[in-house]
Amino acid sequence: MAFPALLRGAGLAAALVLLVACRIESAAPSSGPAASSEGAPSGDVWVYTSMYRHVLDALEPLLKEKLPGVQVHWYQAGSEKVASRLEAERAAGAVRADLLATSDPFLYERLARERAFAPYASPYVLRVPRSLVDLDARYAAIRLSTMVLVHREGTTPPPSSFAELVDGRWKGRVAIGDPLTSGTAFTWAVFCQARYGDAYFTGLRERGAIVAGGNAAVLQKVESGEADAGVLLLENALAARARGSPLRIVWPTDGAVVIPGPVALFATTPNPVAAKAVLDVLLSPEGQRLIVEKGDMHAVDPRLGGPRGEPGVEKLLERSQPWTPAMVELGLTRGGAIKEAFTRAFAR
Repeated sequence: MAFPALLRGAGLAAALVLLVACRIESAAPSSGPAASSEGAPSGDVWVYTSMYRHVLDALEPLLKEKLPGVQVHWYQAGSEKVASRLEAERAAGAVRADLLATSDPFLYERLARERAFAPYASPYVLRVPRSLVDLDARYAAIRLSTMVLVHREGTTPPPSSFAELVDGRWKGRVAIGDPLTSGTAFTWAVFCQARYGDAYFTGLRERGAIVAGGNAAVLQKVESGEADAGVLLLENALAARARGSPLRIVWPTDGAVVIPGPVALFATTPNPVAAKAVLDVLLSPEGQRLIVEKGDMHAVDPRLGGPRGEPGVEKLLERSQPWTPAMVELGLTRGGAIKEAFTRAFAR
């Protein structure tokens, strides 16, 4: 079960320790990526990822320092495009990827159920909040993106919640992503549908919400004045504010939507030693720090603060709607129906 928020407490911690010790292969705890009885990590590792190119550029020197014998190759694209390529390769029986690192939690759970992943628990995963860890060690979050509200300064008072976007004050002045093409917008739509039903999409359409595509398009419409408010990734809003954008970030009172970006090891990898070592680097304190500083995302390591002065992961989870087994099941089993409900609402 993905991100099992229903399981908590000391018993869970003990279970995870037992899991690491007895049920799966794990690197030996050390100050860096673990060596293996099979030899020092070496060779090629392919990572299919939706992480930003500038974050990958920052990670490469760290990977070369920690793993001088490993050549890391990236296939970098949006989560939807990565999933399409992966499905084509799986259909052909020729998956090139060793690791998957995108921001589509529902994809991970589906692939895990199809036994596409090899169980592996990095020693660093013991620090990660339990709600962000799969207890069968098939995948674990390495970064957190967060859907929040944004508002252009100098306009009407900002909305305080996602629910408020369907009231009359915001008619024709709200930009949202398209869940048919944007993975993060889809995850947000799943949470909104779970809380407010299909009527929420109808309300957005009746209030003239602007469906902008991806997060970059939402940002452009709010900055340009075409919209006064929008639903946007926190990392995009923080980067925009750093370059002088007149955006105000609003933490919705009905809970931000955190989108875990997990990492998983494919069972078909021809180089598991090196692939596990790369995974370890991504979860290491140094790798997590780069995700915060270069990516404006939250690390899963609770010892680190959030991006640009934001609080760390534990406070973030308090501000957010919880991931539950029911939520994961909803996205898996009714994702297509949720997209259809959105399409029907905006096709009228």
